[in-house]
Amino acid sequence: MAITKVWIEEGCTACGLCEDICPDIFKVQDGTTVVINDKYYAHEEGIREAAENCPVEVIQFTERRDD
Repeated sequence: MAITKVWIEEGCTACGLCEDICPDIFKVQDGTTVVINDKYYAHEEGIREAAENCPVEVIQFTERRDD
């Protein structure tokens, strides 16, 4: 399945783990994390890893089925 959207829900602690894992998509700024790139297809593995490892589980994404 292809990731079609990525966002950060309220409650981010700006720990920087997602930026360490996938710096082409996530950036910590002003006390929270923002999504800085919409080229998800090139970074799907990193996005999934960042979401799985987020200590407060605020990284969300949607996927399109590749049938």
